[in-house]
Amino acid sequence: MSPADRTPLLTVRGLSKSFGDTRVLADADLDVARGEVLAVIGASGSGKTTLLRCLNGLEVADAGTVAVDDARVDFTTRPAPKALHALRDRSAMVFQQFQLFPHKTVLENVAEGPVVVQRRDKDEVRAEARALLERVGLADKADAYPHQLSGGQQQRVGIVRALALRPELLLFDEPTSALDPELVGEVLLLMRDLAREGWTMVVVTHELQFAREVASRVAFVDGGRVLESGPPAQVLGSPEHERTRQFIRRLSHPL
Repeated sequence: MSPADRTPLLTVRGLSKSFGDTRVLADADLDVARGEVLAVIGASGSGKTTLLRCLNGLEVADAGTVAVDDARVDFTTRPAPKALHALRDRSAMVFQQFQLFPHKTVLENVAEGPVVVQRRDKDEVRAEARALLERVGLADKADAYPHQLSGGQQQRVGIVRALALRPELLLFDEPTSALDPELVGEVLLLMRDLAREGWTMVVVTHELQFAREVASRVAFVDGGRVLESGPPAQVLGSPEHERTRQFIRRLSHPL
């Protein structure tokens, strides 16, 4: 993959979502170019995960549009299942709690989506899955079950499972928050390598150092709104809004 060339891959306009009387997203706008890494930061309950889940239709928004490449969904009217499927087909998500199938081996977990959902050749998928596992240092775990792996290993399997779908867009929902501190580094290093290869990524994270060093841009979400976005040096170093400054201070100096 080539470095970010500013060609829009993901475009979000006016995205809104409520659960009952609680509005969790309010007119959110985002643009992510091909090859960019967007780090989405904000306090717990600010709407970050809901925003991420709306990007591939895991949550159906109440209003607004999401487009990934040529797949566009307008949530103002109830989207057709075919449109949601086209949107989901262009992205893959890495979850906070891994969400591996406990009764399937590592290899079976990685191969499940490409074989069952994408209907690709089973032997081809398994060969690709083994190559991906070797790449992340887990070739010897292909026949292991999730409970036999550390948290860091499980999350690396989750990333490999996403890569095996050959998505245009990788979505990460706080991928290190469920890990012991000593295991965080191995996952972040893999994500850094993916960024350097030119994968387009949207990462919901509390890891400010990762955002500073790896992200192309940072978006701060507060109260369901994208309060500001821009290069890491701007948003994390010289934010425009006092609310952003408060959040960064508290995350950087929790005591």
